[in-house]
Amino acid sequence: MTSPDLLRRPDWRVAMPALLLLAGGAVYIDAATGGKPAWLFLLGGALGLVLYHAAFGFASAWRAFLVQGRGEGLRAQMVMLGLATLLFFPLLDAGAALGLKAALGLQDLKVVGAVAPLAPSVAVGAALFGLGMQLAGGCASGTLYTVGGGSTKMVFALVFFMVGSLIGAAHLPWWLAVTWWPEAQNHSISLLTEWGLWPALMAQLAVFALIAGLTLWLERRRRAAASTSLAPADPLWRRLVGGPWPLVWGAIGLAVLNAVTLVSAGHPWNVSFGYTLWGGKLAAAAGVDLSAYEFWTWPYPSRALAGSVFAETTSVMNFGVLAGAFLAAGLAGRFNPAWRLPWRQVLAAALGGLLMGYGARLAFGCNVGAFFSGVASGSLHGWLWFLCGLSGSYLGTLLRPFFGLSGRLVTRPAPQVA
Repeated sequence: MTSPDLLRRPDWRVAMPALLLLAGGAVYIDAATGGKPAWLFLLGGALGLVLYHAAFGFASAWRAFLVQGRGEGLRAQMVMLGLATLLFFPLLDAGAALGLKAALGLQDLKVVGAVAPLAPSVAVGAALFGLGMQLAGGCASGTLYTVGGGSTKMVFALVFFMVGSLIGAAHLPWWLAVTWWPEAQNHSISLLTEWGLWPALMAQLAVFALIAGLTLWLERRRRAAASTSLAPADPLWRRLVGGPWPLVWGAIGLAVLNAVTLVSAGHPWNVSFGYTLWGGKLAAAAGVDLSAYEFWTWPYPSRALAGSVFAETTSVMNFGVLAGAFLAAGLAGRFNPAWRLPWRQVLAAALGGLLMGYGARLAFGCNVGAFFSGVASGSLHGWLWFLCGLSGSYLGTLLRPFFGLSGRLVTRPAPQVA
C-alpha cells in the first residue's frame, strides 16, 4: 500500500506564482539594493524548499525524542551539525573562504562565525524558546516554512514572534548586565580559537557521534517504535522536486546551504533578527519612538532599522524562506490553508511565538542562529543553548495538553512494533 502523500502531484496554480515570486523578488531586490541581497533571497528560497520537503523541524524532533523516545530527528540534526562543522571550521580558521570569495566577487568580505557570550541570558532565553516552540508547534525556521507552506495557525506564531522580539530587544541591555556571579564576566568562548582547528574539529565530531549513539541506546532501552516509511512509488527525480525527502537529505541540504550563506554573507545563517527588524519597522510605522530603547541605538540595529528590509541579510533570507516553502508546497501539491482553527491552538501559537521571540533575543539567536550556526562555529554558547532549549522543550511537552495539543510524556516503554 502506498502513502497518499506520495501520490500527490504539483499544483501549478500555486507553484507558478511561487516561481514568479522568487524570480520577480530577486529582480526587484537586485534593482533596489544590489546583487548580494538578491542572491541571499534566492538562497533563502532554497533553504525554504529544503525545510519543507524534508519537514525538518526542531520542535517536532525534540518532542518525538522527549515524548516517544524516538531519536531519528535528533540524529539527523547531529548529521547536519557534523557536516556543517566540517565545512565551517576550515573557513573560519582561515578567516576567509579559501579563494571562493574572489570567484563570487566578495574579495573584501571577512568570514566570521556565530560566536556569542556564554551568559545567563543564553540559558534563560533558550529555555523560554524551547518552551515556546513546543506550544507553537514550530521553531524560528519552522514558523517561516510552515507559514510559507500554507499554515494559518503559524501566522499567529510569526506575528507574536515579532512582538516578543521587540520586548526582548528592549530588555536585552538589562540582561547583558547579569552575570553568573558578581566577579564573572560574560565573554565568548570559541573551541576553534581556544583549541585550534583539528582538536576542536575532532572534539565536536565525537560529541555528535556520542549524542547520536545515546539516542539509539535510549530508543532500545525505552523500546520506542521506530518511525516507518513506506517505499516510494515515485521516481527519484519526482521526489527531489515534489518531496517528501528523508531527514538525512534535509540535514545535508541545510548544512551545505548554511556554508554557502557563510561564504556569501560573511556570517552563518540566522533567522531571529529578521523577526526583530520586521517588528521594529512595524512599531516605528505605528509611531513608536524606538530611539528611546538602547538596543535600537546600537550600530547594527540602528543601521538595519534605517535601511530597507530587503537590504539586511537575515530579513531578506527570511523572505526567501517564505517564498521557497510556498514553492515547495505547490510542487508537493499540499498548499491547503485551514481557515477554521481551535481557539486554544491559536492561543498556544501566539503564546509560543511570544516566548520564542523574547527568548531568541536574550539568547543571541534561535534554533538556527544560536544552536545550528553557533555549534557549527564552535561557540560554547551554542551548546548551552541546546541543553537549556531541550529542558524548556521538556516543560513545553507537559503544557501542550492544556492547549488541546498532544504531548504528554510517556511513563513506561512503548510496545515494540513487529
